[in-house]
Amino acid sequence: MNNKIKLLLVLSAVIFSACSSINLQADTQSAFSIGLIGDFPYTDEKVVEQQNLLEDLNAHAELSFVIHDGDFKGGSVPCADQLYSDRLATFNQSVHPLFFIFGDNEWTDCHRSAAGSYNPFERLSLLRSLFAKFDDPNSFGVNKLPLKRQNANYPENIRWVYNDVMFVGLHIPGSNNGLSTGEAYVEQAKAEYKTRNGANLRWLRSSFELAKTKNLPGIMIIIQANPWDFIPATGLTGYEPFVVELESLARDFGKPVVLVHGDSHYFRIDKPLPSKTSF
Repeated sequence: MNNKIKLLLVLSAVIFSACSSINLQADTQSAFSIGLIGDFPYTDEKVVEQQNLLEDLNAHAELSFVIHDGDFKGGSVPCADQLYSDRLATFNQSVHPLFFIFGDNEWTDCHRSAAGSYNPFERLSLLRSLFAKFDDPNSFGVNKLPLKRQNANYPENIRWVYNDVMFVGLHIPGSNNGLSTGEAYVEQAKAEYKTRNGANLRWLRSSFELAKTKNLPGIMIIIQANPWDFIPATGLTGYEPFVVELESLARDFGKPVVLVHGDSHYFRIDKPLPSKTSF
C-alpha cells in the first residue's frame, strides 16, 4: 500500500480489561506497536486488576506508548479528589509514555448521587488541573513523549506525531457529548458543549491541515464516546457535528484515517461512515 499505513488490530490476551495491541507501519518507517486501554478500572475491586494490567503493559518492551481513551472510574463511583490523584499516580507508573483522553465518568456523570452529587463542571476543572496542565508539553509515564495542547482553555485536546503518524486526542465524552449532566445543569451543559464542540472541530481541522502540510501518511483520532449515538431517532445528537466534519475532512485527506473510541464496552473494527469512502 503506497503512502498508506497498514494497521492490524489484535485483541490482547490481557484479562479483565478492554485492551488492544495495535501495530502500525508506514512504507517509509519501521513498524511500531502501541497499547490501547479504556473504560477501566470501574470499581475499587478492579484496581488490583489495573495494577496487573499496568505490569503486563510495562513488560511489553515493544510498545512505543500507551493510550487510555477515557473512563478511569465507573459512572456511579464517587468522584472523590483522592481517586483522581490515585489514577494520576498510576498513569505515571507506566514505563511507556501514556496519553489520557477525558471520558464522561470523570466529570459529566459526577452529578449522580452514587457518584457523590458533585458539580460536574467543578470536577472538569479538577480533571484539567491534574491531567491536562497547559504548561506541561509531555505525556504521562516514566518515559515521556512530547505533545501539543490546543490552548489554555482546552489543554486536554492534544496531538503528537510518532514515526510520521499523527495521533489526535479530542475531548468528546459519552453522556451525549456532555449534554446529559443532570437536570440541575441543563443550561450550563448546553453552553459548555457549544464552546467545547467548537474547539474540538477547530482542533480536528487544524490537525488534518498539519498532516496534509507535512504529507503524513495517516491519522489516528482518539475519543472516549461512541459517536454513532448521534442518530436523531435516539435523541442523542451531540456527536453529529463531529461525525459530519470527520467524514468531510477524511474524504479530503485521501489517506487512511482511523478513529478509536471506548464507552460501548465491546471490541469491533468497522467502517461506520455512511459513504464508506473515507475510511
